[in-house]
Amino acid sequence: MTDFRRVIIESPFRAPSRRLARTNVSYAIAAMRDSINRGEAPFLSHRMYPGALDDNIVIERLLGIDLGYAWWPAAEAICFYCDLGWSSGMLDAKMRAKAQGKNTEERYLAKDRHTNH
Repeated sequence: MTDFRRVIIESPFRAPSRRLARTNVSYAIAAMRDSINRGEAPFLSHRMYPGALDDNIVIERLLGIDLGYAWWPAAEAICFYCDLGWSSGMLDAKMRAKAQGKNTEERYLAKDRHTNH
């Protein structure tokens, strides 16, 4: 059995347009692939819970966020993929990670900014 490093992936999700939403989903999938290629077992709550919860209903959105945070104790790091900038959710997660003393990593998929390999 391979010993994978467990990480939480944070990347932009919520978007004001369908086009940007598709961009964010494609980026999250690329971030997941990058993490897997690093020998990690990534968890992306923003790719999982919106399939069961409605992100447009505030109580369901908040529930999805809390469910994602429930996985944090199992992770060795919180990894922020930043090519598309920092969303408000990512900033909230970064502040929470700092307050909890979590290991965080800032990552970029663009070749010229790729510093973690």
